[in-house]
Amino acid sequence: MGNGYAVVDVETTGLSPGHHHRVIEVAVVHVDESGRRVDEWCTLVNPRRDLGPQHVHGISASDARRAPDFAGIAAELAERLSGRVLVAHNLSFDLRFLRAEFARLGHELTAAGLCTMELAGRFLGARTRSLAACCEVAGVPMGTAHSALHDARASAGLLVQCLEHIGHVEPVRLTVPRTVSAYAVQRSAAHGPEQHFLAKLVRLLPRVETPRGDEYLDVLDRALVDRHLSVEEQEELLDVARALDLGLPEVMELHRGYLAALAEAAWEDGVVSGDEEADLRLVASLLGVDAGDVLRRSVRLSLGDLVVFTGEMREPRDVWESRASSAGLTVKGGVTKRTAMVIAADPDTMSGKADKARTYGIPIVSEDLFAGLLGELTGGAR
Repeated sequence: MGNGYAVVDVETTGLSPGHHHRVIEVAVVHVDESGRRVDEWCTLVNPRRDLGPQHVHGISASDARRAPDFAGIAAELAERLSGRVLVAHNLSFDLRFLRAEFARLGHELTAAGLCTMELAGRFLGARTRSLAACCEVAGVPMGTAHSALHDARASAGLLVQCLEHIGHVEPVRLTVPRTVSAYAVQRSAAHGPEQHFLAKLVRLLPRVETPRGDEYLDVLDRALVDRHLSVEEQEELLDVARALDLGLPEVMELHRGYLAALAEAAWEDGVVSGDEEADLRLVASLLGVDAGDVLRRSVRLSLGDLVVFTGEMREPRDVWESRASSAGLTVKGGVTKRTAMVIAADPDTMSGKADKARTYGIPIVSEDLFAGLLGELTGGAR
């Protein structure tokens, strides 16, 4: 193996270098053959363009302006990579950007490398693909998400736990003449953790069997972290799919599975809140998938099930109760362990019925979702 491993992470202005997106932060952690972390290096990079989703990566324009451009760090980075096996979490993403940056300077980066997303699934029992989730399963400390150095350290921790399973991998061969000497520039402030719904659920999403599907979905996670998918991001995702040799049928199947997994994760606590349902419907519209079908598939009703209503519905309560009874359900006034579902005007309600349902792990759904379930139970009849 020679010099061991170079574990890399990059933060970027977007999803695809084919759309002129650039590296804005790069970190390299050296791990020797025995699994010791022996060196680390990180710097911001001035992309000479706007910084993209700053609310995600947390890099300020004032910090980026102080940083060298990629030409200024290329020789240093090449030295830190050359002779070592390249490692990254979703290696294909980082490798595409690094190759594009070096190619702009007339240098070819050739490397096979190792992907800790794949290694963690094979050897550490990680059932999801996100770096945070893989680290949680493996007991590896995870720093601030979307910080290149913290993510590289976390990936290095995953690598160390997999070393006994790794055979020979060709190291990087890359030499860049040192024509410019540049100092590394760090962030002036730490980037706070993500708090919103989708960022939390992404950690729970399962892996997929489609070849290279996880690599595509990892990029999709990045794109959807702000619950928005611009036209440019859609085009970038198409570039990513092409780079991974995924056709439209495979991509649409990945989208359907992605939304279904989000819905399952949202139902983990037995409740899909109003905000969660709105987010799921938004993501569905962005992905071109039917949200109602996926949401309904996550919960089921059968003839004779006991249901309870709470809160002031848009339509009168007696109308809903009549519909439920006509569909073969049994309407009750109070929640017991035998209750199959609670229908709430607001699934976030703090009513006594809802509190008891949460205690028993009983699903609480909106009236819109319940209407879809009724339609499914009666074969579309109202």
